[in-house]
Amino acid sequence: MTGIGVEAGAQAARSRALAVLRVRGRALGVAVLPAAAEVILLAGAATGHLVGPGWDAACWAVGVLAVLVLLATAGIALVVARARPAMTPTVPVTEESAPDLYRMVRDLAERLAVPAPSAIALTPDCDSWLEDRTHPAHGPPVRTGPGAADPPGEGRRPRRVPVAPVLVIGSPFLWWMRVGELRAVIAPVVAGTGPSAQPDIAAARRFVRGLDATLAVAATPRRGPLARGACAVLGRVARLLLGACREHAAQMERGVAAAAAERAQTVDYGLRIVAQEQVGLAYAGWDRLLTRVALPAWRMGRWPSRLDAGVVAALTELSRRDRLAEGFTSRLGERPACDLLEEPGSVDEATSLLAARLFHGGPAGPRADWAPVDWQSYPEEVVDRTWRADAARLHRVLDSLGPRPARHTAAPTLARILDHLTEPTDPATGPSGPAATASGAALVPARIDADTDADTGLTAADDPDEDDDPGTERSALLAAGLSAEVAREENAVPRGATAAGQSPPCTLWDGGALPLVPLQPPRTARELLTDHITAMVCCAAVDTAGAVPALDWLDGPALLLHGERAADLTPRVLSLIEEGDPGPLRDWLATAGIRPEKPIRLV
Repeated sequence: MTGIGVEAGAQAARSRALAVLRVRGRALGVAVLPAAAEVILLAGAATGHLVGPGWDAACWAVGVLAVLVLLATAGIALVVARARPAMTPTVPVTEESAPDLYRMVRDLAERLAVPAPSAIALTPDCDSWLEDRTHPAHGPPVRTGPGAADPPGEGRRPRRVPVAPVLVIGSPFLWWMRVGELRAVIAPVVAGTGPSAQPDIAAARRFVRGLDATLAVAATPRRGPLARGACAVLGRVARLLLGACREHAAQMERGVAAAAAERAQTVDYGLRIVAQEQVGLAYAGWDRLLTRVALPAWRMGRWPSRLDAGVVAALTELSRRDRLAEGFTSRLGERPACDLLEEPGSVDEATSLLAARLFHGGPAGPRADWAPVDWQSYPEEVVDRTWRADAARLHRVLDSLGPRPARHTAAPTLARILDHLTEPTDPATGPSGPAATASGAALVPARIDADTDADTGLTAADDPDEDDDPGTERSALLAAGLSAEVAREENAVPRGATAAGQSPPCTLWDGGALPLVPLQPPRTARELLTDHITAMVCCAAVDTAGAVPALDWLDGPALLLHGERAADLTPRVLSLIEEGDPGPLRDWLATAGIRPEKPIRLV
């Protein structure tokens, strides 16, 4: 039954591929219609059947039209054939650096009776797929196969053998999954190399990828009116053809996936069920690691150099907290898939840097303001610095809002923040006074892009229905000032530049905007103010109550107070911001032994 299912899926995919190619054939037929009409007119004139001034004029008009259409068709066909298809940014894994991994993939392909992938690459995401990189812009489209050369003396070039697609594997899979689990997960992916070698399917895919790349070419900004007009025609034709073959292409890929999945049923069927559970768990842990742990570091100009190792720690911690995941820790004694790499540490570092570039838009390599950080140094280098940078920004903005009350010295204290947000508004010096009005003109917008700001990691979960209003008038003005300050800091930092200050060559994403996959939307004004006040509280706790910054693998930056993680802080900060009520926060500070009147250290 398995062979019948594989054959049915392959036949369905091939029939849809032929439908895609028929769209290409019909487009070509429409393009040569004027030329065919011109041939008929010329033949009629030559035989004396179509003579006279009217036929002569028609012959000239159709001839000009045929030439223009053929030139346009040739130009469009050239662009479709040469336009560079998008290529996923990945970390290449050579056979020398992972012989065991290549051996496992080749054994798997042999067992599935399909061609082995031409290469292996890693992506900082929880997914795996095959990617065709045979376009000339991606490298040599074909290679010389073993024994493919013709006998000497015949003067012909060696026979060219098509290159199989590249196997792209999600890097978190290698660190969290065991070897057998990884094999079971990638078996359906490797099985897809069989349909990829089918000529009709390969031709249909090249046509669709060429149209997609043509749309990107047409969308490239052009200055001249002639270029803009040509791009408009090019884009219209590409969209028309894509619309005609989109459904056929989707059905073709479904057929390919069905055939590959059916073929892979013969490999590790029982283990695949367990492996699929690990896929979902790895995705959940990877998402939390990026948003709660990596993002605060990226905003500080540091990138964790062992993200894949971190996901193992995060998921192990999840197993301890969640009884549903308790059984997952028992498998940690088996051989991890990362052992298939010769130097897993260097591979992890490369994928971690790529993750920072894709999800945050960081530079392509280390530099003075973009340095790696290991997990042991994370609390001191990221958490503590984040809090103190936020606290310093909060006091700078507070200084810009007007004269400082006489009872407060120049030293930054938590008490100054509490008093500012709870004192009655003074018409002369308060938020509605002239000093605030003069400085308030620059304190917009209220929503900012927070990619370069610091994150305390102690805020409440995002609520899409949450009101953006920070609360009291003083809170609103302070939040607006923070928004403007962070926006200015972000604009002053070049994104995605190299150490020399120049933009890196766009070899992977064709000049696309960075980050390609932003992790979180910009924070609201209330979220931003909450983060900064929380950071101020954490700094006061560290400097006056012996607290220490820490890293929670699932929640990110954390405050350890008397050996335990501080809790219930965010609701008390929100009470101060939204209602101007410092009572709950002051009670919490007194219970924890934190002295708000003591100055804190800033960066």
